[in-house]
Amino acid sequence: MSKLKRIVWPQVILFGDSITQFAFQPNGWGSEIANKLVRKCDVINRGLSGYNTRWAKLVLPRIIDQANADTNIAAVTVFFGANDCSLPDRNPQQHVPLTEYTQNLKDMVKHLASVGVAADKVIFITPPPLYEPDWEKECLMKGSPLNRLNAVAGQYAQACVQAAGQCGAEVLDLWTLMQKDGQDFSAYLSDGLHLSDKGCSFLAEHLWGLLERRVNPLPMILPYWGDVDPTSPETSLLSKSTQDK
Repeated sequence: MSKLKRIVWPQVILFGDSITQFAFQPNGWGSEIANKLVRKCDVINRGLSGYNTRWAKLVLPRIIDQANADTNIAAVTVFFGANDCSLPDRNPQQHVPLTEYTQNLKDMVKHLASVGVAADKVIFITPPPLYEPDWEKECLMKGSPLNRLNAVAGQYAQACVQAAGQCGAEVLDLWTLMQKDGQDFSAYLSDGLHLSDKGCSFLAEHLWGLLERRVNPLPMILPYWGDVDPTSPETSLLSKSTQDK
C-alpha cells in the first residue's frame, strides 16, 4: 500500500482583537462557528487582545503566509476597530487615525491576496457599538476617564464598510445591525465594549450567513460512520478521496 497522506482540514481563520481572542470562551461566537464546521473546517483563533490595525498589519504576514494559505483557507475574518477608535487624547497608545485605519484594512487584504487568499474569502467585521455608561464605569475603575465614544466607533464602522467595498471583501456591519431600528443594544455587550453571550450569539448568527456559502461546497471529511463498510473499513477510510482533502 502506498504511503497515506495526512488529511488536511481547510481553515477558517479568525483574526482580530480581544473580541476575537475571547471568541472561544463558553458561549463564544467562535465556538458556535467551530461547532457548525466540525468535520468540514478547522476554525483557528488568532485574536490579539488590545491590538489595533497598525499592529495587526505588521504581524499578519507572520500569521498567514504562503505555507498555511496552501492548506486551503476557506475564509478569514478581520475584526478590528474597537481599539483603533479610542480617543487620541485619552488613549493614544491604541488610537489609530481614521484614514490610517482604512488603509491598514486594505493593506491586510493586499497581503492576503499576495499569498493566495482571494479578497472574496475575506470578511471584515466592524466594531460593535459602544454602550458608554457601562464602559465609562470600566474606565473609571482603572483610573481613567471614558476613552471611547459610540459615535466615533460608528465612524470607524462606516470606514470599514467602505474599505470592504473598495477592496472586494465582504463586510458584516455589526455597529449598524446591533442598533437597527433604535433598539437597545446594551444587552449585546458585557461591559459596554466586549460582547455578552447574547452579543456573541447575534454575531455568530449573522456571520454564519456570510460564511455558509463559502463552506457549503466543502465535503465532510471522512465518511459518515453509517457509510463505512464494516466488512472492509479500509475501502471506505483509506481511499484516495478520504486522504487528499
